[in-house]
Amino acid sequence: MADTNALTAANAKRWANARLTRNFTSVARHLVAPAAKAKYKAVSTKTGVPWAVIAVIHERECSQDWTGSLAQGDPWNRVSVHVPAGRGPFRSWEEAAIDALVNCSPYAARNKDWSIGRTLAKLEQYNGLGYAARGRPSPYIWSGTDQYRSGKYVRDGVYDPNVVDSQPGCAGLLMAMMALDPAITFTGATITASISGTTSPVERPAAPSLADPAKGSIGAFIANIFNAVFRRKS
Repeated sequence: MADTNALTAANAKRWANARLTRNFTSVARHLVAPAAKAKYKAVSTKTGVPWAVIAVIHERECSQDWTGSLAQGDPWNRVSVHVPAGRGPFRSWEEAAIDALVNCSPYAARNKDWSIGRTLAKLEQYNGLGYAARGRPSPYIWSGTDQYRSGKYVRDGVYDPNVVDSQPGCAGLLMAMMALDPAITFTGATITASISGTTSPVERPAAPSLADPAKGSIGAFIANIFNAVFRRKS
């Protein structure tokens, strides 16, 4: 069994070094769209799982299909046949999503640490730890970044080292979503540009300070007075 702390550290390091190799912006726009965000936030309120995490799970499990369950992509209005099997039927997408996060492994609603390393580890647990057991980056997380090249479980228990996962990975999706919606944050996370299709790190502007006040602000006015006094004394 994979060491969760080691997996957390490994994914935090990969995040810090990752560069996008695909453009995630188009998919990310759908995930942060107001109507979708409202649904994800409603589930987040009842589970404690960040809405952006719910969004990327939804994309990975069923390409953001609202008829598919967050648990495994099966129709939520029927009893599920894929793992976790036997769930449902449910009355709504939201009800199925809450069940997936609260009652199904890895019980994401129980998690209290949403730093970027632990978030990615929890997402990897959601898909399974077969890649971690092999010492390989999970495509569920890293597909579409330079941290992943090939290797995929093509079905339960069958791993093919030559197959390349074509779906966008959770890490790249989160980076693109963070670039589009600055309100999305995770402890220890920096973002990567994706709107322009570039792959270089993006630094959000630092907040104005007394040493570097915003132009036209009271801080700038005070700074000008100090500068004038000191120039007069010198």
